[in-house]
Amino acid sequence: MNVRPLADRVLVRPLEAEEKTEGGIIIPDNAKEKPQKGEIVAIGEGKISDGGQKIAMTLKNGDKVLYGKYSGTEISVEGEDYLIMRESDVMAVI
Repeated sequence: MNVRPLADRVLVRPLEAEEKTEGGIIIPDNAKEKPQKGEIVAIGEGKISDGGQKIAMTLKNGDKVLYGKYSGTEISVEGEDYLIMRESDVMAVI
């Protein structure tokens, strides 16, 4: 893959939405919610502070993360869908 996020941005591969509820009800494709879980595929080098210091990224490749439902920008690379977003848009590592 030839995508390298800049500054404090991360590239996330969304995980598939749930097919069934806990009670066993199968969810049709048109009723599925947008996924809010994903895996970090690539990270930027980090943000530069006002004082010129580089602030290191806390996320790393392979982290499973939670993010907001409408966070990031959707992109398609080599036929696969990804989200590119700022590290601050990620809410938690799971």
